[in-house]
Amino acid sequence: MRDETTTFGSVEPLPVSAVLAHHWLVRIRGGEKVLESLADLVPHAPLYTLVHDSSGIADSPLAGRKIHPSFLRHVPGATRHYPRLLPLLPLAARRMHLPEVDLVLCSDAAIAKAMRPAERSAVVVYCHSPMRYAYEPEFYHAYREGLPRLARPVFDASVAWARSVDVRAARRVDRFVANSHYVAARIQKAYGREAAVVYPPVEVPAQPTRSERQDFYLSVGFHTAYKRLDLAIEACRALGRRLVVIGGGPEAERLRPKAPANVEILGWQPDDVIQSHLERARGLLFPGEEDFGIVPVEAFARGCPVVAYGVGGATESVKPGVCGIWFDRQTSDAVAAAMESLERTSFDPERMHEEALRFGPTRFLREMRALVETAIQEKRRLPTAPPRVPKAFGGAAPKR
Repeated sequence: MRDETTTFGSVEPLPVSAVLAHHWLVRIRGGEKVLESLADLVPHAPLYTLVHDSSGIADSPLAGRKIHPSFLRHVPGATRHYPRLLPLLPLAARRMHLPEVDLVLCSDAAIAKAMRPAERSAVVVYCHSPMRYAYEPEFYHAYREGLPRLARPVFDASVAWARSVDVRAARRVDRFVANSHYVAARIQKAYGREAAVVYPPVEVPAQPTRSERQDFYLSVGFHTAYKRLDLAIEACRALGRRLVVIGGGPEAERLRPKAPANVEILGWQPDDVIQSHLERARGLLFPGEEDFGIVPVEAFARGCPVVAYGVGGATESVKPGVCGIWFDRQTSDAVAAAMESLERTSFDPERMHEEALRFGPTRFLREMRALVETAIQEKRRLPTAPPRVPKAFGGAAPKR
């Protein structure tokens, strides 16, 4: 839910016909918060998505939209097990023919860009990330090794097909927008395309948070393997610090039975509970390599400093000594050392709040509106063939 202190009304909606597209809409996480803001630019646009769970977005403004899911809605368990539907995702996307409108505004971390736009539509993709398991060998092999042996050939073929469809779809995109410079570089590598950078919108309280910090650390998110929740738990075990974990995901469930007594895993919590913890925690632990990471900005916007891995998107938001502390190796010892450094450092809530304002939602809407307007004007004025994509990403599975 949006913070009541955030102002969205200062940016006018776009006066064009439009549709929204998104990879899957089953729960409100970082990508869906971005989608909520994009929707403000086109308030009457219907939304097309591969998988939709209405119960997971019941409290979101998106719930009031006309939502068109793909044929995957007929697959039993699709809203819970959509990552396992990789063999069907390219087909589902390509079978979604979008209406003839001025603008297709797509929020994508998978293959939503492969939905079929009308020829006259300007296609603008806000790319949270190219599919990691399709373009990054480390993620590809880690995911593959977790599958039964008999399933691996199917996975190999599915990834190759998904990447092929994704690359072809990228050629039809008129303008890519990345959520960080880190992701912009990966878009260039995957698709051979330049991307403008517009940081995601983050809800920022009207005033700095000066509440007293309590004796616990916090970890918030959908906990998959690359988020490295294990490092946060091991660092807190070693130091004897209390850790509160908010959010679901396979790693949270895997680590729950092994968690020491000083680690409390709460599961999914409403926004007001998350904000309350951010306003009281000694620090947020963020040990994964993220594309951007909205949660760290939400944390220091509320006076909560961040212990962050100094690679990826966190290097573009978390200023060391001002908003938190970086560590340079993904080990529990490095996390623990950074936590001890944080405890020796004095952080100014007003300075952190000032830094957070750089990522406010009005700034996001203003920058996105300007980019989209330019894309529409260019499409109307001079439709041209999009650039070719490097052949390196069109064939077999990634190699080490």
